Amino acid sequence: MKSKCRSKSSEGGLTLIELLAVIAIVGIIAAVAIPSYRNHLIRARRADAKVALEQIRAAQEMWRAERGTYAVDAGGNTAETILINTMGVPSTTINNFYTWSFTTKTTTAFTAQATPQGAQASDGALTIDQNGTKLPADKWSR
Repeated sequence: MKSKCRSKSSEGGLTLIELLAVIAIVGIIAAVAIPSYRNHLIRARRADAKVALEQIRAAQEMWRAERGTYAVDAGGNTAETILINTMGVPSTTINNFYTWSFTTKTTTAFTAQATPQGAQASDGALTIDQNGTKLPADKWSR
C-alpha cells in the first residue's frame, strides 16, 4: 500500500518569510521609483511653461516688428488678451500647472512670468524678458 503522506518540500506556495521578502523588495523599488517619477513630471511641466514663455516672447517680437512697440493694454483688452487672440499665444493657463502674465509691460520692454500652481507650486516662477533673459537660469538650463 502506498503512503499518502507528502513531504514538505513538494508542497506549492510561498512561506510567510518569502512573502515578506517580496513585499520588502517591492517597497524598496517603489520608494526609489515614485520620487523619480514625480521629478520627471515636474521637469516635463516646466518644459511646457518654457515653451509658452518662448511663444510669448516671439509673439511680442512679431507685434513689435509690425507696430513698432510691444503689445500693451489697449481698447479694454490686456496685452495678454491681445496676444492670445491675435498672435496665437497659449491661454494664460498652461496645462493647469502654470499661469503666465506680464510683470512688466511697456511699449519698449516686457517681462513675462510663468507662475507654478497646484502640484507644480514648489517649482518656482520662470521669467523671460524682451532681451531673451531667462530667470532663474538654473531652471532654464535643466
